[in-house]
Amino acid sequence: MGRRMTNRAPKAALSSVETSHDEARVADEALMEAFRAGDAAAFEELTRRHRRGLFHFLLRSVGNRSRAEELLQEVFLRVIRARERYVVTAKFTTWVYTIARNIAIDESRRAKFRRHRSLDAPTSMRDGDGPSLHERLPANQVGTDDAAQAPTIRDRVAAAVSELPVEQREVFVMRQFRGMSFRQIGEVVGASENTAKSRMRYALEKLRKDLADIDPRDQSSQAPKEGYG
Repeated sequence: MGRRMTNRAPKAALSSVETSHDEARVADEALMEAFRAGDAAAFEELTRRHRRGLFHFLLRSVGNRSRAEELLQEVFLRVIRARERYVVTAKFTTWVYTIARNIAIDESRRAKFRRHRSLDAPTSMRDGDGPSLHERLPANQVGTDDAAQAPTIRDRVAAAVSELPVEQREVFVMRQFRGMSFRQIGEVVGASENTAKSRMRYALEKLRKDLADIDPRDQSSQAPKEGYG
């Protein structure tokens, strides 16, 4: 697998990264191998590089900021537990996003029943006889002006994304919000590039159908746009 990085090399390289962003960074895969050999600084650098991206991926997947933070900690915990078994067979990014994806799928399955119940539950927590969320926010509700309408549209789009089938939603989130290529997405989800593209297409078709009642002038700035490449 090539020459093993010593425990001192990553630290020297990390110091180089800290002093000059123009210098070449140590590869993620090399840092993971160094961490496997016992270099804690290498793991700290990996978390610094990927914390933000993984958090936003999980946030878009589960729709709850505090829960996404908890799941992010679970991702890094699994990285720690798997360090002894780590082998460079793919990019570290693909490997760690596969871990995050599996965690997000498990969370979505657990949350599905809770979400459906909360949609139909009364909104009044005190007496239990208030209108349900469906009654309070009918599908054709529109704000009185652009400023009031924008949050409603964003909520509609977010709700529509959360209702996509899991396979479509994960591809949509990785493509739309992380900007990953369909090839990378295919590697993460264990499918071909063409399959990833098909899932994206089906997701977009469903979203357009579910959001068809939104004024196109408003939808253009809030609703998802198709992007292939």
